[in-house]
Amino acid sequence: MQNKSLSGMPPEGRRRKFARALAVAAMAVVTAVSFAGCSRKTASTPSSATASNVTLTAAQRPHIHLYTVASTRFSKTIEATGVVDFDNDRSTSVLAPFSGPVSRLFVTLGEKVRKGQPLAVVASPDFAAAVSTYRKALSAARTARRLADLDKDLLQHQGVSRREEEQAETDAVGAEADRDAARQALVALNVDPQTIKDVKDGRPISRIEGIIRSPIAGTVVEKFITPGELLSAGATPCFTVADLSHVWVMAQIFGSDIGSISVGDPAEVETGISHNLSGIVKNISAVVDPDTRSVAARVVVENPGDLLKKQMYVRVLIHSRDENSGLLAPISAVLRDDENLPFVYVAQRDGSFARRHVTLGYRVGDRYDITAGLRAGDRIVADGALFIQFMQNQ
Repeated sequence: MQNKSLSGMPPEGRRRKFARALAVAAMAVVTAVSFAGCSRKTASTPSSATASNVTLTAAQRPHIHLYTVASTRFSKTIEATGVVDFDNDRSTSVLAPFSGPVSRLFVTLGEKVRKGQPLAVVASPDFAAAVSTYRKALSAARTARRLADLDKDLLQHQGVSRREEEQAETDAVGAEADRDAARQALVALNVDPQTIKDVKDGRPISRIEGIIRSPIAGTVVEKFITPGELLSAGATPCFTVADLSHVWVMAQIFGSDIGSISVGDPAEVETGISHNLSGIVKNISAVVDPDTRSVAARVVVENPGDLLKKQMYVRVLIHSRDENSGLLAPISAVLRDDENLPFVYVAQRDGSFARRHVTLGYRVGDRYDITAGLRAGDRIVADGALFIQFMQNQ
């Protein structure tokens, strides 16, 4: 039939049809060969084999030590970074109590001061006005009281009416109230008590100057003013005085560690300079830092010798008082594979050692809390795990 159909075609048509048939046959052959090659390649590809157990000789066995895993109760230790700050309950910013230019400074940075000690002198018109107001109030109060006493005596002799005597008494009480208010204004300006007494006794004051005094005992940790600088009352910061015997360390706590600490937990602060310093967690922030996504835990730390400085970075170890139970394994027993996954070597019944992947939890001293991969009673290689790994890789 095929020959008959071809015979009826013109020569050019028979050539085209024959060429098309050859092309189809060649494509079928190529496809069959490719499929066969892929099948052979797939069949010849070896499957990934698991690492075989390691068996040691009698001479090698004494060089390793085994550790029997058991359920243990422990307390978590949270490691965090922290930044040192002043104890805000023991530090204060000293604002200018009055306006005027700075005449002299009495202290330098780092100097220890007493409560009430002069820090600077200000040529203040506010100070002079307060002294003048107190002088006038003293004089007015004396005069008003003398008149009130006089009217009281005249009333007994019917020299004045009762209404006049009562008005004089009212004026005297008002003048005395103004006197007391003027005196309190001087006290608020930290005026020296001797100066107030001199004004009260009518003695002259050689120089009317305002003195900025330290409100607490501590160390001058910041100084913001210089001689000649113009101060604004209640607005210009002059000094920061802090008691450095205790400082705050703001520890940054992340993720699940937040639920593991509580107020009152003991802490240690590592500076890298000297021995660790002890402290107590006094506050845990109620908000998350939007930049670091951490929660700040305030640790109050004793600071002997003023070792800790503001803005110093330190390492904080917070020891949780809550007890947990789990399986602990020595750090030396935990190794890492090519994919950085942790594993240990577990002793088998036949005397060999098998690699087993584990999940690490908290680090408790020189041990890890193993949350998955081991059971109580398993014996793992504590010392010599690297040697077994070397043997296994041979």
